[in-house]
Amino acid sequence: MNYLGIDYDIKNVPVLDEGFIPFGVWMREYLKGAEHPIAIAVEREDGLISVRRSFIRGGEFAEADLRYVERLMKFELWSIGGFRVYLCGCDDIAAKLAATYSPDGARHFDYGFVGDVYEKPLEVIAVDEADFPAANEAAKKIGGHMEGCRIGFDAGGSDRKVSAVIDGEAVYSEEVVWFPKITEDPEYHFNEIVTAFKTAASKMPRVDAIGVSSAGTFVGNSPMVASLFIKVPRERREEVKSIYDRAGAEIGDVPLVVANDGDVTALAGFMSTGEGDILGIAMGTSEAVGYVNAEGNVLGWINELAFAPVDLSPDAMQDEWSGDFGVGCKYFSQDAVIKLAPAAGIELDPELSPAEKLKVVQGLANEGHEGALDIYRSIGSYLAHTLVLYSAFYEIKTLLVLGRVASGKGGDLLISECNRILAEEHPELSAQITVTLPDEKMRRVGQSVAAASLPETK
Repeated sequence: MNYLGIDYDIKNVPVLDEGFIPFGVWMREYLKGAEHPIAIAVEREDGLISVRRSFIRGGEFAEADLRYVERLMKFELWSIGGFRVYLCGCDDIAAKLAATYSPDGARHFDYGFVGDVYEKPLEVIAVDEADFPAANEAAKKIGGHMEGCRIGFDAGGSDRKVSAVIDGEAVYSEEVVWFPKITEDPEYHFNEIVTAFKTAASKMPRVDAIGVSSAGTFVGNSPMVASLFIKVPRERREEVKSIYDRAGAEIGDVPLVVANDGDVTALAGFMSTGEGDILGIAMGTSEAVGYVNAEGNVLGWINELAFAPVDLSPDAMQDEWSGDFGVGCKYFSQDAVIKLAPAAGIELDPELSPAEKLKVVQGLANEGHEGALDIYRSIGSYLAHTLVLYSAFYEIKTLLVLGRVASGKGGDLLISECNRILAEEHPELSAQITVTLPDEKMRRVGQSVAAASLPETK
C-alpha cells in the first residue's frame, strides 16, 4: 500500500473499511526515510512545555512532509493541549500551519477550542534552535486518598452517579437520569449537582472531601470546554466555570477536586491493580481517554483523543463537530458502529437515536449476526493499528477498554480481535500491552469511588 509516496503494510485491514490508513503505521514507515531534523514544542498553562524531536524527508516528499507535521501537531494539541506551538527546522511548513490553524483556516475549530480552554489565541511560531524552548513537564499525583467521609460524583452525559464513601467503602450509591446536554440554563446543572452532593452527604455523619469525575477539559476545577454544558449560552460561561466550586460550597468548607472522567477511569484501574502506565479508552457517545503513568500520576495533559487523528485516508469520515476527517471519535465510539452498519448490511432506522442504533447492533451481535460481528472485528482492527500511534505518545502497559460499545458479545470480540492483530502484526506491542476490559475488582472500585479519593483532606 502507498500513501503520498510512502509504502506501508497492514495485513489485517478492517473488514468493513478497507481504505483505512492508520496514522501510526504510516508514520513509522515515513520516519524510516526521514533525515532532516525538526522539533515541535507545545506550551500550555503555567509555563508547562512538551517537546518532541523528529525528522522530515524533504525534496520530492513535500506533500508527505506537510501531512506528517500537520497531523503530528494536531495530535499533540489534542493529547497534550496548549496555546502556543513552536516549530523548528521547517519554517515553510510552520507558515502554512499558522494559516491553517487560524480563525479563517481549515482548522478553525481547533483554534476556537484552544481559545476557550486557555483563554488565549492559538499561535504557531517558527523558531530557530537558539530560541526553541526546553521541556518543562509536571506529572502530578491525583487521588488514592481514602480516609474519612467523602462524596464521589460522576457526571455522565445521560446519568449522574454519586457515592457516599467512608474510609474507602461506598456506603451508598445512586444513579439518576438527567439531561445536561440539552439544557441551556446552568442553574439546572447546578441544582442537579447540589442535589446529588446533599443526597450523599445525608448518608454520612459528616463530609470531609468531595471528588468529581466529569467529562470535559479543565483548568483547575473549572470546566473550560465540556459537552455537558454544550447548550449553555457563551454569555453565561462564567457560571459554568465556577459550577463545581459553588456546588461544593453548598455542602461546606471542604476540599473539592475535579478531574477529567478519563483520568479518573485510569486512576480506578491503578487503585484496583496497584500497577500504572494505564491508558483508559471509554467508547460511548464519543471517545473519552485518560492516562496515569507508572507511579499512578496524571501528566497534566488534556487527552482529548476524540479529536486526534487516527486515519489518513482521503475518504475518512468527517466529524460533524470539529469538521476534521479521520479523528478518533469516528473509530472508537457508537459513531463507529453506526458508520460501519451499511457496509455490514444492517439498515438502521434513521428515527432512532445514536444510542438506540447501537443497541440494535449490539442485539444482532449477541444473536451471532455476522455483519454485526464484522463491525466489532473492524473496530478491533482500528484499535490494534492505532495502538502503534498511541504508544508513540504514551507509555502503555495496560489498555482498559470501557463504555457501552465494549459491552456484550461484540465487546469481547473487539478485544480478542485487537489482541490477535497485535500478536500477528505488532508483536513488540503485544508483548508490552495488555488490552482488556475492566475486571470485577475494578468495577467494585468504580468511577464515583475513585472520584471520591481525589482530594486530600485538611
